[in-house]
Amino acid sequence: MKMKPLALALHGPHQAIVSSCPIYVLHPSRSKSLLHNRRFSRVFCSSVPSQIMEGKDPKPEYKPGILDDFFLNAFRNKLVQEVGWDSEKPGYDGLIELAKALMTNSRSNSHTKDAAVRILKSLFPPFLLELYKILIAPIDGGKVAAMMVARVTVLTCQWLMGTCSVNSVDLPDATSCNSGVFVERCKYLEESKCVGICINTCKLPTQSFFNDYMGVPLVMEPNFSDYSCQFKFGIHPPLLENEVALNEPCLDICPIASKRREIQRSEDVMKCPKA
Repeated sequence: MKMKPLALALHGPHQAIVSSCPIYVLHPSRSKSLLHNRRFSRVFCSSVPSQIMEGKDPKPEYKPGILDDFFLNAFRNKLVQEVGWDSEKPGYDGLIELAKALMTNSRSNSHTKDAAVRILKSLFPPFLLELYKILIAPIDGGKVAAMMVARVTVLTCQWLMGTCSVNSVDLPDATSCNSGVFVERCKYLEESKCVGICINTCKLPTQSFFNDYMGVPLVMEPNFSDYSCQFKFGIHPPLLENEVALNEPCLDICPIASKRREIQRSEDVMKCPKA
C-alpha cells in the first residue's frame, strides 16, 4: 500500500487540534477511484501550542541592543553594593536573585523602597538630576520633561522590562500627551514571580524617584493578569492608602503562594504578604 505525506496547515479562531497521530482522508476528486483501488493519503496533524488554543498572543520577544549588557551590569553592580553580596548566577538570573535578596533582607517594605530609590539615584550624575528638575521639568507645564523621559525609558530599559513603546496618555488637564510607556509583558515581574517585588523594588521606588529627583510625576499601572504595565509620566500617583496594587493577591506562578494555598485551602484570594 503506497502512502504519500501531505502538510496540513489549519487557521481560525475555533481550531482545536490535540492529536499528533496520523489521519487518513480521501481526496474528494478521486473518491470513487480510491475506493476501488483502496488508495489513501496520510495527513499529519500536530498539536496546537497552548497560546494559540487559549487565544493568547505569543510572548513578545525583545532583541537585545548593543548597550544592554552595559545597562544590566551597571544596575546589577549597584544592587550588589546595596545588598552586600553578589549572586553566583550569571546575567539576568543573578539580578533577579539580588532583587529578591533586597526584598527579603529589608526590615520593612518602606526600607526596600528607599534602598531601590538609592540605587536608581546612583545611576545618574547628581548634577544631571538637579539640572533636569530645575531647567526641563517646568517647561510647558511638565509635558516636555514627561515626553523626554518616556522616550529615554524605551531606549534604555527594554533589557529590564522587555518590549515596550511610547503611547499617548490622558492628562489631568483634559489633554493628551505622548508621555506614556506601555510594557507588553514585563520580564522583571515574570521572572521574579512576585507581586511584592514588583511593587516595592520597582513600582513605588520608580514613581518616587522620578517625582522627587527629576520633577516628573509618574504613575505605574502593572497588570498582574497578563504582566503588562502602563507608565504614565506627567500624572501623580494615588495616595498610598488608595493604591489598589497593594491589595493584589499573589501570582499563580509564585512558589511561596502555592505553599500558602496548600495550608490555607479555605482562602480563594490571598493578599501578597510582601506587598
